[in-house]
Amino acid sequence: MGDDGPELHRALDSGKDQSYFLFATTAAQLAFLRFPLGDLDKAATRQHAVRLGLAVADKPDSQDICFVPSGHYSDVVARLRPASFRPGDIVHADGRPLGRHDGIANYTVGQRRGLKVADGERLYVVGIEPRENRVVVGPRRSGLCGEIELGEVNWLAAPASDTWLEVEVQHRYNELPAPAQIWLRPDRRARVVFASPQPAVAPGQACVCYAGSRLLGGGWIVRAPAAWQKTAARLSA
Repeated sequence: MGDDGPELHRALDSGKDQSYFLFATTAAQLAFLRFPLGDLDKAATRQHAVRLGLAVADKPDSQDICFVPSGHYSDVVARLRPASFRPGDIVHADGRPLGRHDGIANYTVGQRRGLKVADGERLYVVGIEPRENRVVVGPRRSGLCGEIELGEVNWLAAPASDTWLEVEVQHRYNELPAPAQIWLRPDRRARVVFASPQPAVAPGQACVCYAGSRLLGGGWIVRAPAAWQKTAARLSA
């Protein structure tokens, strides 16, 4: 509990911290929630489970997606979005065709392995274009992103008006937080400017803001222009 009401913080065990996924929790919901394991690591939690005689005390950690029985997310995507498995082109960030893919659902921004194309330097997925059914690859520098726009922003800290806030942002799970500034708008949108350009930033991912261990809020990335997109825009202008 903070001076302004309930606060949400990272778990003590950084390897098990799930605060990134809780950014959409509202202040009203947070007032009712309790996280009794937040200040315990996994070893201490198991010791309590043994003490209480719980059958799951020695259960191995799960590595699967809890809502996908088979553990293969692609099976769910294929059922819900079959068009995402249509073959299409793999193109370089400079526009050159490099090969073919067997479905954009098999790729993610920032991916390096399994691209099945080569161009004399290490390539990464720097963009996915669903309308064109294309995967864009290029050197790491071409995928760097300096600023993003967020939608559906949920803010748990005291809102600021007409000012930039210094924050640390996490734009994907298991990424280290990066220094940035955020400008909150009254329409639940926001602009985030990174202190230094970040790799593997993509629309659809959550961007979550922290002040130390405290979760301030976050939103969904709706626009994340990378270096290659800005270059393409200049060339087409």
